[in-house]
Amino acid sequence: MQARVVISGWGQVTQRKNALPPYLDPVDMMECAAREAGAHAGSGIWREVDGVLAVRPLSRNLPNAAQDVAARLGLRPKFARTSGIGGHTPQYLVNQAAGMLARGEAQAILICGAETYYPRSADATTGEMALIQGIGADYQEDDAVGSNALEQRHGLLLPIHGFPLFEVALWAQSGLGRDAWLERMGALWSGFSLAAAQHPNAWSREPLTPAEIVTPSATNRPIAWPYTKRMVSQVMADLGAAIILTTEREAAQLHGGAGRPVYFRGGGYARDRQRFMIDKADYTRSPALAAAAAKAQARAGLRAADIECFDLYSCFPCAVTLAQRELGIAPGDARPQTLTGGLAFFGGPGSNYALHGIASIAEAIAAGRYRSGLATAPGWFMHKGAIGIYADRPGNTDFAREAQEDQEQPDVGDPPVAAADAAEGEGTIDTYTVVYGRNRAPQRGIVYGRTDAGQRFVANTRDDAAVLEGFTGENRVGRRVRLAFDAARRLNRAELAD
Repeated sequence: MQARVVISGWGQVTQRKNALPPYLDPVDMMECAAREAGAHAGSGIWREVDGVLAVRPLSRNLPNAAQDVAARLGLRPKFARTSGIGGHTPQYLVNQAAGMLARGEAQAILICGAETYYPRSADATTGEMALIQGIGADYQEDDAVGSNALEQRHGLLLPIHGFPLFEVALWAQSGLGRDAWLERMGALWSGFSLAAAQHPNAWSREPLTPAEIVTPSATNRPIAWPYTKRMVSQVMADLGAAIILTTEREAAQLHGGAGRPVYFRGGGYARDRQRFMIDKADYTRSPALAAAAAKAQARAGLRAADIECFDLYSCFPCAVTLAQRELGIAPGDARPQTLTGGLAFFGGPGSNYALHGIASIAEAIAAGRYRSGLATAPGWFMHKGAIGIYADRPGNTDFAREAQEDQEQPDVGDPPVAAADAAEGEGTIDTYTVVYGRNRAPQRGIVYGRTDAGQRFVANTRDDAAVLEGFTGENRVGRRVRLAFDAARRLNRAELAD
């Protein structure tokens, strides 16, 4: 008989803006969330936990977070590991932990993560660059990087620069006019803000109308076309979450646990061979998420059509749209698409947001509000994808084998598209964005397309307000451009040719 894996406990904690000192750091937050998870699991759980997996914080440099949490809880685990970087991480850890439990490598595993980004001192780092402030100079892995050198020279550095490229391509494919597309995004995000208003741990709990979300204002500045501040992930938040995974057999021996069992039915993980935005052939699909979705549904024995609720990773609207597309969820589907309210309203920057989604699904299933739930967790620019399916009834998944398969053979999709470092001649626009300054003025246009020779190019438009505003007034995907290489600055320039 296959091992049945359950979430026996879950916890979430929020350090509010008006919190009084001494302030909690990420390890403090992880400890608090873990203790709440232990209270849900029932007495005796800490005698069983013999593995700790921590999502690496990005708000502070804490490379030994897992060991620190274990020490705080008085644990002497067989292993205590701190992860790499990426939004896929929490679900990926769940998948791996399920395999460890099934193979008998542990009896119960704590998964935790937290961030403390909210500025509580005059010298605190603020703004978008705060997102990666906790990456130490000695960090050796390359998962802290989302773009290559050519893209970085053209201004694509952070998630706020890259995800709009998906959005503009999806807008072009929809055939909708500018206002209709903004209305669609605003309606989606308005529903997410309502979900956040009902979640006790959400950072922002004010329901907003579509117009309040998509319309630039003094409190809602434009960030990168077509996104305003209320459409992007909320960086300045202090949030922590934890879950405890164990087998059904071990969970049954605990006493005083809350609610009915929450079974992990199955998960999937994949990595797109087209890693960076410049590598991608299609900005309206996610091969990694599609592969992860297919694996998770097959392993869980549940299709997306059968799932009662979702928490679709929601750093930006396009991440939800792409997940819906790969899962076959129709726009306007009445089932909840988030239980938290998403990163724009609930909060959860860095790599740990998905753990909040998983904890919220577990809580809802244990309380009997839903019988099944699905969480998505992409990494960087849809380069990696992890999906998990949870339910109130067990399945028949071979966790021991499947997580190892995903780890050993993660790559899917086609090889990277050949790119032109110095683009000359003419080409066609595939997608683009316009980046704004904090003064609300357009600063830079970033254009991706194909040269007439078939190579991918990335280029900047002229830094002219009229030119930049023209790219926001109507969709320019499919338009022809003249390309020139500025050798002194090592930049490609693009001018509309028609």
